[in-house]
Amino acid sequence: MEQRRRIGAYGVLGDADGRVLLARGSAGCPYPGVWQLPGGGLKHAEHPAAAVVREFAEETGLAVRVTGVRDAVADVATFRDAGVIVHTDRLVFDVEARGGELRPEPAGGSDELRWFTPDEAAGVPLMPFTAELLGLPVAPLPRDLPRALPPAHAAPPATDRRQRFAAYGLVTDPADRVLLTMIAEGYPGAGRWHLPGGGTDHGEQPAAGLLRELVEEAGQLGRVVDLMAVDNLHNPAALGPEGRPLDWHSVRVIYRVRVDAPTEAVVTELAGGSTARAAWFAPERVSRLRMTEVAARATGRSGW
Repeated sequence: MEQRRRIGAYGVLGDADGRVLLARGSAGCPYPGVWQLPGGGLKHAEHPAAAVVREFAEETGLAVRVTGVRDAVADVATFRDAGVIVHTDRLVFDVEARGGELRPEPAGGSDELRWFTPDEAAGVPLMPFTAELLGLPVAPLPRDLPRALPPAHAAPPATDRRQRFAAYGLVTDPADRVLLTMIAEGYPGAGRWHLPGGGTDHGEQPAAGLLRELVEEAGQLGRVVDLMAVDNLHNPAALGPEGRPLDWHSVRVIYRVRVDAPTEAVVTELAGGSTARAAWFAPERVSRLRMTEVAARATGRSGW
């Protein structure tokens, strides 16, 4: 079956009574009758935070403001009639309402909106990522639930337009050294020091993908401490090993990672050629390095 990737942005909006707003899938969405956090897929080059604001307006009628990033999760769904397996990376933000009037979007993705306490939400069919975010047991969706690819995802993406999801880490050890990797020749940013990490594999959770990359790029075993930020990069003329410009849209989640028992940083053969070197740096040396923009922000050289 054909494998495809998509990225979605979703919002957790609570009220004064401790309830969370959920939207029920309409007949035209992939999971009709199933409740989830309001949100949906990113447009090409769209920042995830902007996407959740847009999706809230379309799906609920509410104007919201993003107040923080809550989580990054991934799941895989099989659409057998279309012969497609879709991996969705889902970014979940905390949001607050700034205006608007609550109403569903029957012609779009939601035919009903409702405020739920966690106990009340446990009594309705939930998308697994929503159940997990609400701290509820995750149950598989009914096997007989109708599933159909929405029109926006019925065709594969354009060949020279790419959307990529990646996970990177601000990696430190007990001496507060920072682990960085140098980008190899032939890749965008070659010669600059970068955060360890990279693109996640199909079916892989973001945090797990980062820890795998940490082993491949530097030979280190780490543990994820928390999610720092979401970074968005659109380069419509990125030139990499393909040898021609590609319209790249990269969404990157940045984690804090701790290596409790650091060893000499060594790039392994599994790194695939994009990493030339890896090294630990004392904090006072980091500010003098030639770094990528995202590495500079993560290490405090410039703000997010």
